[in-house]
Amino acid sequence: MFKSSFKNINLIVLLLIFSSKTIAQTNENPVLADNLKWSERTALTILNKYPKAYQIDGTEKPKWDYKMGLVLSGFEKLYQKTNDKKYIDYIKDYADEMIDAEGNIKKYDIKEYNIDCANPGKLLFNLYEITKDNRYLKVIQQLRAQLETQPRTASGGFWHKQIYPNQMWIDGLYMAEPFYTQYTVKYENGKALDDIAKQFELVQNHLVDKKNGLVYQAWDESKEIAWANPETGTSPTIWGRGIGWYMMALVETLDYYPKNNPKQKELIAYLNQIAKSAVEHKSKSGLWYQVADKPELKDNYLESSSSAMIIYSLAKGADKGYLASSYKKIAQKSFDAYIKEFVKKDDKGQIIISNVSSNVGLGGKPFRDGTNQYYISSKAKDNSSPALAAFLLSAIELNK
Repeated sequence: MFKSSFKNINLIVLLLIFSSKTIAQTNENPVLADNLKWSERTALTILNKYPKAYQIDGTEKPKWDYKMGLVLSGFEKLYQKTNDKKYIDYIKDYADEMIDAEGNIKKYDIKEYNIDCANPGKLLFNLYEITKDNRYLKVIQQLRAQLETQPRTASGGFWHKQIYPNQMWIDGLYMAEPFYTQYTVKYENGKALDDIAKQFELVQNHLVDKKNGLVYQAWDESKEIAWANPETGTSPTIWGRGIGWYMMALVETLDYYPKNNPKQKELIAYLNQIAKSAVEHKSKSGLWYQVADKPELKDNYLESSSSAMIIYSLAKGADKGYLASSYKKIAQKSFDAYIKEFVKKDDKGQIIISNVSSNVGLGGKPFRDGTNQYYISSKAKDNSSPALAAFLLSAIELNK
């Protein structure tokens, strides 16, 4: 009798283990529905691939990183549109993973003066409003303190990092200015608005190419670094993603820049200038090249992150009234071309975006010379965060 009962218990336990495994296998990354919008399909692809946001792009340990700020800003906009709690929870889980009980960012060192660190800070404004958790406010204040003491070029532009003296990088405008603008309007009665406008003015004066109206990736005001043009101080190449970073910096800074401030019209003028130049340099299909102004270069390729960033910025700029409505139509056509050129679905309905430029930089060891060839030979990847995030943002903006 005892042996029989024991066998029955074992059988029940085995059945339970088997059934729980079957349920787990069934529930693990279920097939996504056919009728999902591109925005939600992209967000669910990210959630399935990276259950924790710090894992984005295969990051192994929790890291306060601009990539997470970029991707999660899309989740924030999707939450605002759908009110689906899983999107805001994903953001909150990242913030709580990275911020300790005293309100300090783990492994953050202000002395590095890495301007990228400001970017995830913009996620904390809404989190603080929702939760009233003072840790979030404390981090917002820490990042504002970094900008207060961030080293600057002689003419007042933020250095990109402590290790890059006298250098403004175009992506630094995206990393810092939307956060900086939101902070100064919310907590300082707008006292830094002129400084923010100054950062963009320096880009217009020094990083915009006078002939084609596009932006270089970086500018060394001292003209001392080996990659700098001896006359202008700019880096050698017009990188597609650099154009995208700059356009996104403008449209997202304008979200918070007061309409009654005279500098607001200047920022809108800068956006119109770069939008016009970008559209003049799109391919016949409506997309953009890795080296944006030289499509004829051998091995140059249509690049997905830059294309999505520009599409998003054109659509948002038109929706907000900063750009003519014709730019919205251009964005819609380019979005359709983007789907054909770059986007596929796997067997579970998750998206795969091809031709994402690797992260490229300048200087450092080994020295990155920033030539056209350096950018073209950077290995393209699938589903890197800049493309996933920008495609998500463009799909939300175009209601796709």
